[in-house]
Amino acid sequence: ASERDLRLDLFRGLANWAIFLDHVPNNVVAWVTTKNYGFSDAADLFVFISGYTVAFVYARMMTAQGFVVAAIGILARAWQIYVAHILLFVVYVAAIGYVAQRYDHAHLLDEFNIRRLIADPIEFLKHGLLLEFKPFNLDVLPLYIVLMATFPPILWLLIRAPVIVLMGSFVLYFTSRALAWNLPSYPDGTWYFNPFAWQFLFVIGAWVSLDRTGTVARLIRSQLPFWSAVGFLVSSLAVTLAARFGYAPRLPALVVEHFIPNDKTNLAPYRLIHFLALALIVASLVPRNAPFLTSPLLRPALICGERSLEVFCSGIFLSFVAFFVLELVSNSLAFQVLVSVAGIALMTAVAAYRTWIRDVRSPPRPLRTA
Repeated sequence: ASERDLRLDLFRGLANWAIFLDHVPNNVVAWVTTKNYGFSDAADLFVFISGYTVAFVYARMMTAQGFVVAAIGILARAWQIYVAHILLFVVYVAAIGYVAQRYDHAHLLDEFNIRRLIADPIEFLKHGLLLEFKPFNLDVLPLYIVLMATFPPILWLLIRAPVIVLMGSFVLYFTSRALAWNLPSYPDGTWYFNPFAWQFLFVIGAWVSLDRTGTVARLIRSQLPFWSAVGFLVSSLAVTLAARFGYAPRLPALVVEHFIPNDKTNLAPYRLIHFLALALIVASLVPRNAPFLTSPLLRPALICGERSLEVFCSGIFLSFVAFFVLELVSNSLAFQVLVSVAGIALMTAVAAYRTWIRDVRSPPRPLRTA
């Protein structure tokens, strides 16, 4: 269908809210997010929906206008995300440095991984521009930039031979995990989100978006996959809660060996299966035309999903502000709730403003005549 799928906007908006809450250290409100109840979290949802929407938008462009036009569109979007990342990088570092100096909180320089940047700004800024140096919490957009920048030839092949692309993506995923492939970070270490592994979830999202065989629809309607997914989610809930509350040693050794700790960097298979199981259940229970999707109560989350890039950047910056305010003023439960709600409200205000600006700038539609 050509009309907008509100489920994508809704869950992308909720993912942005969850990322903000999860990035505020020691925030009790973060217990409402999915990361505390299973192997996957908002990052998995963000990458999957990104792959889905990019393929949905640019596959039609590639089919109608050719590879070059669609590739330019995808690369232009990747450049836009890169510019947003660099702007966020500069503002984020400046804010942390100012707060650390102004309020004598030097420990923030270590907690947010910018002390060495302060000591050698030219070298670290150079590697920041190359996406090799990333302060704490600035890992998602570089992953997205790499996935977008390399996507045009993948999309071209995905339109023509989707099974081959999916299998090739799986082989790269499996090989990267087996051979420990990853991109280097500066000055040491590797990327927190291994792009060789996370590309598989991105490609799965794109493949689902372009499925013309009815495979996805049959999976959604089938009872066996649905109840298998439910069983896996229940199992992952038990393992995750046991690990959260310190009961992991009481679990069977086989479970501890394979599921704890949760390997987010290399997108552990159980993490991938958990997200796909959750997506299958949601797709089964929430049809595209579900009436509640147009409810005014969901409008804040919907517009945050529509303006995802701006809201994501705002949320990352606000997560630092929230952390500092909680540390400076109060860490009580009531104040954590207040700060969390205020942060989500500000993110929604950013989305509403950007939507209003878009509508104001849009040319008026011509009046229809009889």
